[in-house]
Amino acid sequence: MQTIHSIAELQTVLGNERAAKKRIAFVPTMGNLHEGHIQLIHQANRNADITVASIFVNPLQFGVNEDLDTYPRTLQDDQEKLINADCDYLFAPQLEDMYPNGQVIQTLVEVPGISQLHCGVTRPIFFRGIATVVCKLFGIVRPDVAIFGEKDFQQLMVIRRMTEDLFLPVEIQGAPIARAENGLALSSRNSYLNEAEMQIAPLLNRTIREAIGKLEAGQRDYSEVQANAQQQLEAAGFKPDYFNICRRYDLQPAQPDDKELVLVAAAYLGKARLIDNYVIDL
Repeated sequence: MQTIHSIAELQTVLGNERAAKKRIAFVPTMGNLHEGHIQLIHQANRNADITVASIFVNPLQFGVNEDLDTYPRTLQDDQEKLINADCDYLFAPQLEDMYPNGQVIQTLVEVPGISQLHCGVTRPIFFRGIATVVCKLFGIVRPDVAIFGEKDFQQLMVIRRMTEDLFLPVEIQGAPIARAENGLALSSRNSYLNEAEMQIAPLLNRTIREAIGKLEAGQRDYSEVQANAQQQLEAAGFKPDYFNICRRYDLQPAQPDDKELVLVAAAYLGKARLIDNYVIDL
């Protein structure tokens, strides 16, 4: 695997691959890689001739008092994992290369509507930062296909909408949620959990599964299901952000006659903000 820090060098290298009729897959990350990221790399390998991963901790998606300064930077360990996963290129740009004119006057990409829901309520700049950096990375890498984890369900929908609305020639693929044996969705921020919190964290997944069971059993009072789930999480030591039953296609609140749903949830546990979701067809 070749690690490249320069935008110009990456574009030259990938230009040569493109000229050789190679199909390019792209997996953007913020580093601190775990098995979920590696599964994205494997999916990229299956769908293209060349796999490019990026590691860039994007400041535009962090709000005030969030963990930008403490977010784990583990480049050497990440490089070893990517090599073992048969990644071809790692793009690891510097901040000044991604935002050469600074962040204050940076052109911004925003996907209205869907970005203001769920995570967007308590993290109002988050999806604008995501859309902006992914759009820039697509312009740099020019991939044929890009792979994103379905754990970040709302983020995946934002990226799909942005790609469609801007007519970007990139196929967007989702990848199934990678989980620990106890059901906890794998996340870079799981490293914030202490030993006691690691024992509690899987309860988020169990609470979602219990709510899904109620829906499958015929419960249609979604407000009651959501309220009970939040109470369960609070009793277990979580600080719930949201626990919502939504229509899958637009993430608006589900109605009793909707069939294709997704249950999305986020909750704080100590320093970690955990998210998870489940898709259900009624």
